[in-house]
Amino acid sequence: MAGLLKKTTGLVGLAVSHNPHERLRVLYSKILASLQTMPQDAAYRKYTEQLVTERFEHVKTEPDVQKLEKKINGGQIEEVIFQAECELTLSRKMADWKPWEPLVEEPPSNQWKWPV
Repeated sequence: MAGLLKKTTGLVGLAVSHNPHERLRVLYSKILASLQTMPQDAAYRKYTEQLVTERFEHVKTEPDVQKLEKKINGGQIEEVIFQAECELTLSRKMADWKPWEPLVEEPPSNQWKWPV
């Protein structure tokens, strides 16, 4: 069986994950928990929640890593883990930034006018 496990991802700086299902379960759970702090009608929450929930279901139902990679269609499973880590960081930042709230002050009327 050890001969079937991949030894490298072939990507510089991206090590092989020895337990990708567990890692993704933890990351996706944390992302979904982070999204719960945002309003339900926030665009970022709606679309991220939809994508993460879909991928989380694949992780729960597909034990074979190669088939999981094909179902998720996000590259190698290590790349998917990296994407999930970045998404978790972003979701926490979005909760701090609160982009769904109204602007503090109105933008200038000709802000997007070109040429000036």
